[in-house]
Amino acid sequence: MFVPETSDLFSIIDDQKIYFCSKACQEKYTSPEKEHRKLKRRLTVAWSLAIPIILIEYLLPAGDVLGQMNKDLILFALTFPVQFYSGLGFYDGAYHAFKSRSGNMDLLISIGTLTAFIFSTFITFFPGSIPGSEVFFDASAFIITLILTGNFIENLTKKRANRAAQKLLSLIPDSVHLLKENGEVEDVPAGDVEEGNILVVRAGETIPADGVIVEGRSDIDTSTLTGEQNPVLAEEGSKVSSGTVNLNGVIKIRVTGAGKNSTVSQIYDLIQKAASGRAKVQRVADAFSAIFVPVVMALAVAAGLFWFFYLRSTGSGLPVEIAILAFVSVVVIACPCAIGLAGPITLLISSNKASQNGIIIKNGSTLDRLGRVNRFIFDKTGTLTDPDPVISDISVADGQDLKEVMAYASAIEASSNHPIAKAIVNHAKSLEINIPSARDIKEHPGKGISGTVNGKNINITRANTAGGSSVSVEIDGTRAAVISLRYRVREDVEKTVRYLLGKGIKVSMVTGDSREEAERVAGILGIRDIHAEVLPSDKADIVKEYQLKGDYVAFVGDGINDAVALEVADTGIAMGSGSDIAQESGDIILLRNDLKSVVLARTLARRTISKIKQNIGWAIGYNAALIPVAGGALVPIFGLSMYMFLPILAAFAMGMSSSSVVMNSLMLSRALEKEWKKEKVHL
Repeated sequence: MFVPETSDLFSIIDDQKIYFCSKACQEKYTSPEKEHRKLKRRLTVAWSLAIPIILIEYLLPAGDVLGQMNKDLILFALTFPVQFYSGLGFYDGAYHAFKSRSGNMDLLISIGTLTAFIFSTFITFFPGSIPGSEVFFDASAFIITLILTGNFIENLTKKRANRAAQKLLSLIPDSVHLLKENGEVEDVPAGDVEEGNILVVRAGETIPADGVIVEGRSDIDTSTLTGEQNPVLAEEGSKVSSGTVNLNGVIKIRVTGAGKNSTVSQIYDLIQKAASGRAKVQRVADAFSAIFVPVVMALAVAAGLFWFFYLRSTGSGLPVEIAILAFVSVVVIACPCAIGLAGPITLLISSNKASQNGIIIKNGSTLDRLGRVNRFIFDKTGTLTDPDPVISDISVADGQDLKEVMAYASAIEASSNHPIAKAIVNHAKSLEINIPSARDIKEHPGKGISGTVNGKNINITRANTAGGSSVSVEIDGTRAAVISLRYRVREDVEKTVRYLLGKGIKVSMVTGDSREEAERVAGILGIRDIHAEVLPSDKADIVKEYQLKGDYVAFVGDGINDAVALEVADTGIAMGSGSDIAQESGDIILLRNDLKSVVLARTLARRTISKIKQNIGWAIGYNAALIPVAGGALVPIFGLSMYMFLPILAAFAMGMSSSSVVMNSLMLSRALEKEWKKEKVHL
């Protein structure tokens, strides 16, 4: 809901004053873990009591008047904690909505449930005072419990963003090797590092801070930032970033950015800001209630006052009782039970159907945005292509044996962390080659690796080529073979991309790789919009640029480097094979690593949102149609005696609206299966 800047509830975050509609909303933003625990406790109490309330109300026979009174007293005792403990947050939101002179769901929920509770309490302790009246404890408890469940699920979004950011910070080692002025190396906590310090980073270790190499030479695995598996040669004068990995050799770096100024910390801040600052689509229910709340209250008060003064003027009996019944009937009939049910029940069915097809929906609110997506941005490596290179060709020199050459090459590469080395070793294993032992292994950063196998000197040199890399294998100074490696395009990608383009959806590709390699992959897939040689923050900026142009953007990625873009995008879709951080940042996870699921997810989103809108329409239609009846429109036909059964009519309206919502939602599963079958034929 809109919160005016006159609100007395605000927090100053990053020098920016942010206003809130309630204390619960403020805590959800500033302390999501604390709010999550509080919501969990309230929700546990609500469900543990709401279920017995429903069972007692509809399964326990009423019996005589004394039996009915005991039943109502039990319902009162069970409902009281739900109303005033579990529902406490709604009253806070309603209070601040009232202060700001605006309407929201909290206000409608509070008025409706309190009216039903207070009226039911009066009937319980003064039985027979209003003939024909029944209690509404079940409606009060059920509404609070159901909508509280929705709030709990929504709160998981902020909690999830915190987990993703914390995992990113865990990349930094707890201790670092600090080079002191006397030349000694001392291990100190990473938090004590300052700009200007000299750090020693050994082979296989993560670089703990941003800096410049002052001594040494090594291959650096930058995949955490760029997503590209090919290491980058770094030598004296080269800049290195925190979170990247030193693959070979010992390097010394002068720190230029530590703590909050490091690359990892900056990405952490970007994720936090993106998660909390993402423009959310305003809830249909809140937009509806902003108008509906004052209308309902005005009609309820008008109905009560009309019958009170009319009956007083005509001398008819029970003016107070009829006025109360008219007010309560209008408010209870308008209470948003089915409106609160419309979203959760549909999302439950939708999520279950999605999970059966390898699609995990982590953030239900993203479905509205995904259904409107008109541009997909795909990360290249690990999403459009396999994450690691594979051997595409082996050119063996005359007189050389393929298996012998591969045995020598794999023996040398088995000692390396380089992705090319892993590809060669894996290929040798696939050929069932027994890998011999090697000695005198020496890695030459940026150039290759050498060693001795069975008395022969083996030298492997590397070179980057379009689409991958190639290595030359020399045995005792003579070239024995050239091994070519390539990043393969995933089998399912081309059909998926062409299907999206055929539907009029724009497709873009971003990558930290070279433009030459990006154009090679884009040419295979038919993608024309390419962004190459980009950093993580650049990916997020690209997403924002398209959003400013009016596009609804879905970003599909798999790496740590994609985390910020996944958060900024209207919908973040993470590959199941991707990093934990990418999966935490994504709204949707594709467990099967099949990009066809992107099409299925979009169809599911559109169908789900359409069904939710239908449900809200049914709910509003049922309730709104009966508001005039509750106000007394049929009194000229049935007389004032109709108010003796209006509470039953109100319960019937709630039941019918809720039943129609459930039945309509159950039809979603069959509709999805039918449409998916059509799409799978084209894919």
